[in-house]
Amino acid sequence: MKALRNLYISVCGIVMFNVSIAQSVNNDVFTLLEYNNPGLVVDVSVGLWAWPIPMDYDGDGDMDLVVSCPDKPYNGTYYFENLTGGAAPLFAPAKKITEALKNVQVSFVDDQPRVLIPGYELTNFRNLQNMQMDSLFPPGEILKDFKKAPRFNQWKLVDYDNDHDPDIMIGVDDWSDYGWDNAFNNKGEWVNGPLHGYVYWIENKDGVYINRGRIHAGGKEIDVFGAPSPNFADFDGDGDLDLICGEFLDKFTWFENTGTWDKPVYAEGRFLSNQSGIIKMDLQMIVPAAVDFDKDGHVDLVVGDEDGRVAFIRNTGIVSDKMPVFESPVYFRQQAAYVKFGALVTPVSTDWDDDGDEDIVAGNSAGYIGFIENLGNYNDKPRWAAPVLLQSNGKIIRIQAGKNGSVQGPAEAKWGYTTLSVNDWDGDGLKDIVVNSIWGKVEWFRNTGKKGAPRLEEEQAVTVNWQPGRAPKPAWTWWQPAPAELVTEWRTTPFVIDWNKDGLTDLVMLDHEGYLAWFKRVKDKKGKLLLQPGQRIFYSKPASVFDGNHKVVAETPGMLRLNARENGGSGRRKFTITDWNNDGLPDLVVNSVNASVLLNRGEENGVWHFEDTEILGAQILAGHDTSPTPVNWGEAGLGLLIGAEDGHFYFYKK
Repeated sequence: MKALRNLYISVCGIVMFNVSIAQSVNNDVFTLLEYNNPGLVVDVSVGLWAWPIPMDYDGDGDMDLVVSCPDKPYNGTYYFENLTGGAAPLFAPAKKITEALKNVQVSFVDDQPRVLIPGYELTNFRNLQNMQMDSLFPPGEILKDFKKAPRFNQWKLVDYDNDHDPDIMIGVDDWSDYGWDNAFNNKGEWVNGPLHGYVYWIENKDGVYINRGRIHAGGKEIDVFGAPSPNFADFDGDGDLDLICGEFLDKFTWFENTGTWDKPVYAEGRFLSNQSGIIKMDLQMIVPAAVDFDKDGHVDLVVGDEDGRVAFIRNTGIVSDKMPVFESPVYFRQQAAYVKFGALVTPVSTDWDDDGDEDIVAGNSAGYIGFIENLGNYNDKPRWAAPVLLQSNGKIIRIQAGKNGSVQGPAEAKWGYTTLSVNDWDGDGLKDIVVNSIWGKVEWFRNTGKKGAPRLEEEQAVTVNWQPGRAPKPAWTWWQPAPAELVTEWRTTPFVIDWNKDGLTDLVMLDHEGYLAWFKRVKDKKGKLLLQPGQRIFYSKPASVFDGNHKVVAETPGMLRLNARENGGSGRRKFTITDWNNDGLPDLVVNSVNASVLLNRGEENGVWHFEDTEILGAQILAGHDTSPTPVNWGEAGLGLLIGAEDGHFYFYKK
């Protein structure tokens, strides 16, 4: 046995416990935004990516939730106490019990929870002071034949062959055929292969583990679309162990055991469904865990989602067409603590409801746009309502990649990465929303309501008076924009501002090659608003080229190129424009490990020069990126609000 403190990072998914201070959420520079709203109830959630470990953690007889979250900055393993019991309990806010346990899985052997990470069992899990790592089987024996290290490497203890000792069942994904990005032909067809998800049986033979290879169903190897998350249980109540697998997307595959517990034979997989159709989670990168959560004698599923929420999928005990009938997912609820909206949240601080205080309108990785209302001060801090999903023409706004909208392929079908600006785009006095997304299409939602009661029309393209010929696009975008359409790099902020102060709202954003550009607004002879092609008027002094979260300083001043990468590494830049140092000039605050300030040093011959001056503290808020917006909450605070990868908001007080 090895002490838990010796846990270390490896490709097998073991996570470092000695996390630096910079990765901690406890930092005086940035403050986690609280709901500050007693009695409010919201969805149970951690940060980006929930790995649920359901169990009676406190020993009081009901099922609690333990959830591991391997992101930044909300990295950790969290305990949610079940306050009310029952099938629809209310949970207490999260309590961090240790750092994240990557690829952690729970199995129930003789009704007792057993917690595994690749290669090890964590014994005494409910007593952290005495928790130990027991070595089980070398992960390298499974991974040696894979060309790439897996993203999912999930270990379960299961008496697979009914010989009264627990075997190890391992779910592993394989990305070798998939590659990563830029593999669409000009018809939008993915020319690389799919994701693979296999399940291995490591037999326990008198205490010695033997690799028996991949298990089969329907006469061939089980192979789901990545992230197999295998769960073995008697789901249909016929006395043998069936199998339900997850996947990298949003569905579950049911494999009926048509043999016996001693000699399992699995039928060909079918997607788990009920009377409403195929059962799907709201997001993707799902992590199901099998447990009789409501203690009614039927094994349910507790499922973690990509945005940190956790859902209950109840097994009704009914079997139809040789498949157990599960109810559709219902997300667990908790007492509200920290304000959160999905993952990779992109806030804009604005008085959306025109009641005199600044609310939050935000996008996120799932492609939603949410409204978080400022309800006024409570104990000298803003009090926030739960997020409400905005609608257009009566339908919830959700922009998604689908099978070919992401340069990184069909595995990102349910992501949208909405990033937005809120301003009066059409000059009618009402705030509209301009949005970019995973597609790189810049669109807008016209507000046709009235002050205090916004109403959004269906999205329409932001158009540019391109002259001459076709609209430009990133070289790796497989589809051709419409003649007037604005298509640029994905996941980058479209900032609406009257840059030249002529009374017309312009657009500042990355162009199709990653340069920061000014799209000037003009009126034609008939008074119609036209958006001119982007002008690269922003220069760095000295020149700085931003590559993802890392800054590279060039040798000579030049045009401000916020991202020089291609394909999936392109775009990804979030920024805001504000007079940071109160000198009357608009400065840039751009995403970095938290946020970086580029001070405006003035205009010369039509060119604006910016100097990169500072990063706001040492705390790492970014895994992929962050998204800043200036806030003015009056007596409650003036500063910067940063949306982070974990879906939370971090306040920097000026």
